[in-house]
Amino acid sequence: MERWVEISFDCLPLRSVSRLDVPLDASPAVAEKILRIKKAIERHGVLNTYYLHHAKCIYHLTNDPTLGLLEFHFEGTLITDATDTHAIRSDLLIQLNREHCEWLNASMLSWWFETVHRAVEQEFNRFIAAGDLTKTRQRLEQLENTLNEGEGYLGMYL
Repeated sequence: MERWVEISFDCLPLRSVSRLDVPLDASPAVAEKILRIKKAIERHGVLNTYYLHHAKCIYHLTNDPTLGLLEFHFEGTLITDATDTHAIRSDLLIQLNREHCEWLNASMLSWWFETVHRAVEQEFNRFIAAGDLTKTRQRLEQLENTLNEGEGYLGMYL
């Protein structure tokens, strides 16, 4: 094992969401997810926000794979700075999915939930650094030019 924490997620830039209506043939699970994404947009907007889903965070507390494992599933919004290059906070729904840790107690869980928030934010910074920052900078320049040309008005949710 090379990493102390295993984190995986799918990332949806909220600025890429063009429709929020639930299709008539959507399954209940898909409909609920669309409503959660809609709520995230209403709460945080679409600029510099990302919706993380199909996500998990696994901690290995000992070198024995059958002892000291904590697996959390999470979903929610991650907000970056104005340059879109650094995570500044997250609004995540976190659940303890699985554990093999006989010494874990209820008072420790709130500390672990906060730890998941911080670990996900740091992992997102690694995700940004591994991506193509040139495209992000070009998008920000284009947005700034559009703002300057249109006297600051971009329209709703832009």
